Amino acid sequence: MPATIPIQKTMFSRCLILLFHFFTITGFSWAQHPNDPVKPRIIITADPELDDNNSLIRLLLHSTDMDIVGLVYASSGFHWKGDGKGTKWYVAGREYDRFQMDDCPCESWRWAKDERFIHEVVEAYEKAYPNLKVHHSGYPTPEYLKSIIRYGNVEFDGDFSKDTPGSDLIRKAILDDKPGKLFITAWGGASTIARALKSIEDDYQNTMLWDAIKEKIARKVVLLPSGDQDDTFASYIKPHWPDIEYRQFSHSPNYGYGTQINAKPENARLLTAEWMQKNISSKGPLGEQYRVWGDGKQMVKGDKVDYFGFDGISNEQLREMGYKVWMPVQPKGSWLGEGDNHTFMNMLGNGLRAFEDATYGGWGGRTDPTETAEVISFSGAGDADAMANQLGNQNNSISLEYPDFFPMAQHDFAARMQWSVTPKYKNANHEPSVEILGPLHVMVNPGQKVPLFGKVSDPDGDKTTIKWWQFRVGTYPNPVQIADADTLHATIEIPSDAKSGQTIHIILEATDSGSPSLTRYQRVIFTIR
Repeated sequence: MPATIPIQKTMFSRCLILLFHFFTITGFSWAQHPNDPVKPRIIITADPELDDNNSLIRLLLHSTDMDIVGLVYASSGFHWKGDGKGTKWYVAGREYDRFQMDDCPCESWRWAKDERFIHEVVEAYEKAYPNLKVHHSGYPTPEYLKSIIRYGNVEFDGDFSKDTPGSDLIRKAILDDKPGKLFITAWGGASTIARALKSIEDDYQNTMLWDAIKEKIARKVVLLPSGDQDDTFASYIKPHWPDIEYRQFSHSPNYGYGTQINAKPENARLLTAEWMQKNISSKGPLGEQYRVWGDGKQMVKGDKVDYFGFDGISNEQLREMGYKVWMPVQPKGSWLGEGDNHTFMNMLGNGLRAFEDATYGGWGGRTDPTETAEVISFSGAGDADAMANQLGNQNNSISLEYPDFFPMAQHDFAARMQWSVTPKYKNANHEPSVEILGPLHVMVNPGQKVPLFGKVSDPDGDKTTIKWWQFRVGTYPNPVQIADADTLHATIEIPSDAKSGQTIHIILEATDSGSPSLTRYQRVIFTIR
């Protein structure tokens, strides 16, 4: 490979300082850089759905890349605790209604007594932590993670009538003066988030500070919903807080229930019982906590919607036993689901910088500005058979132009699960480091040829495969030519028909030869003068 061009350290540092001021003044966001990675602040709210359990395990394995502010129990149309006073609750169109279960009005719905799945995942993380910190110094301590666990508005589906420890944590984070965005996920319903916002509204709407508070929150808060699972986005948050950004990713790789149905061959192999057993479910305390098909577990005893732990029982037999089969039975030990991954996979410090802008795209998909943003409601998903059919078709809906990041994400997951059971650094694989030498936002002219210089290294001494490629998320609509795209010194020719203001995103990608192979990136964005 050709040698990279040497850059004098002092001059390079001065350039970075000048570029920082330039990008701040001109409105460019400051890019995540491999030598000084940004850790986005994030709050997780989750209901006790088994795929939330699985998503939480993956999240904690990637907690090196994020500043996790809160881990909050939430309710949803699928799970709520009740108030313990005998109060009964019913919302038309929920699964007990759609599936004709005749169980509600009821005092609680699919909520285990003393539910503590977040605590249990963190406790499994605590057991793995001595190994994890060997492989990455950025893992938060188990004590810290325990300190940010809260119960939110879990009593009833969509009820945000009172403050809770979870809503108080969210409110405090929203109002603090820490720099940067605050990302708040809704893996279940959004009632706890709604309560935090309602409390702020109640306290400030009749004061002179109200306009400033609203402006601050609109600049700061980004909501990451996994659908509108209790209707509080539609009924309260959007009408009362229309300027808050919410990102609903329409091009995400499929991480949810039924991922293996109609999966491409290269992805299907990463979902089999053999692969899951070898790489995930056998890996120590976190693997033991991770849910797969036929594992003998049930989130709530007697739950007629959760039949995933059974083995050797057909769809029809399950129906005869009274279960609502909304997902076709899969082989024992195979992938079950991590349906909330898309909300945080763009937070990762893999070099794609996807958290900076909803349109940039990453392992969690992207928001397409040409599509109408809409938070999907789960209240009208049809009966169990209709849901099964929908799951069977969803793999066919992913944009063909969007890169398939699923294999890279799975390999990363497997590597970090291996870290959790490996006490010596040398006995596991670690990701390569990728750097584009120079600014990551560049102004260019139509027809200009621009040299690209990269730097790649691997901490394990593995060989790396390098390529530059165009990520088709910029506003320039056509392909661009990249010469010497498989070397560290490439050249891009800016098309002569590019118009002022249009953008072109170019990625430097490196994949190592370790097992499993790991991929990292860096992105440079060209803006046409």
